[in-house]
Amino acid sequence: MADVYPWQAALWQQLAGRTQHAHAYLLHGPAGIGKRALAERLMALLLCKSPVALQPCGECKSCHLLAAGSHPDNYLLEPEEAGKPIKVDQVRALVNFVVQTAQLGGRKVILLEPTEAMNLNAANALLKSLEEPSGDTVLLLISHQPSRLLPTIKSRCVQQACPLPSEAMSLQWLGETLPACSEQEIRELLYLAAGSPLAAARLQEQGVREQRALVVDGVKKLHKQQVSASQLAEGWKDVPLPLLFDWFCDWAQLILRYQLTQDERGLGPTDMAKVVQYLAQKAAQEKVLAIQDWLLQQRQKVLGNANLNRVLLLEALLVQWASLPGPG
Repeated sequence: MADVYPWQAALWQQLAGRTQHAHAYLLHGPAGIGKRALAERLMALLLCKSPVALQPCGECKSCHLLAAGSHPDNYLLEPEEAGKPIKVDQVRALVNFVVQTAQLGGRKVILLEPTEAMNLNAANALLKSLEEPSGDTVLLLISHQPSRLLPTIKSRCVQQACPLPSEAMSLQWLGETLPACSEQEIRELLYLAAGSPLAAARLQEQGVREQRALVVDGVKKLHKQQVSASQLAEGWKDVPLPLLFDWFCDWAQLILRYQLTQDERGLGPTDMAKVVQYLAQKAAQEKVLAIQDWLLQQRQKVLGNANLNRVLLLEALLVQWASLPGPG
């Protein structure tokens, strides 16, 4: 079980130190800041028979059962497949667990992540348990996008914003976690992860810096007419679509920002700064706004797992991107 992260220390003291716990907590904040680790630690503390200094003891029967993944009073609810919704049948099974008596005579603790993955029927099925949980039951709900939750779900929970670490704290933690990376590489990873250090560490594991170098090199060759849109679309087959659309959306935004401010400090990571500046100087603002609008629409389809023809989609993107310099 992960310990809480340094930037969670004050929040942990606040949560763990409560003499009486709410029946439902909604832990929310951006992805990649450690909400799951915090929830798992709190779950262990709530189930522990002999806590020590606001920490689970790790030695009692309850702690051993939880570590083995066989605690009878602990319930984990997640989508059956990553990116899929949590179904109403899954929530009904959870409701059956809620009404049972705790087998070890203490609390029952439920961890649900991500809460926004519940479809409407599933969310409605959970409402009764949130309002009147049976016995000493605590529900720990994790949400990366609380704006997508039903107001009735949020109103039945103690809503707890989880802190995003400062840049200095993130850089220090990543420096210790990724000792083989230079400070510049760590800064770039943190930028690509929108300031979330855990997401940055995952990006490094996934080889994202190498993938980005491939894409940046391709975009530069595209503008020099050394490669075609279709060749690039084929050559990027191993780069995840969400990443590609995140990067192109970011570049479009940086181009617009520079057009408005002429501030060279706002050109983004060094790998694309010169290209961003060149396009900002050569592209009509209407064209940049149009491609940004198109990118955001397609990104929503990609994130929604729409059935898209990947190569045709990337070709359409790259043809538009290549035509940015020049008349409007």
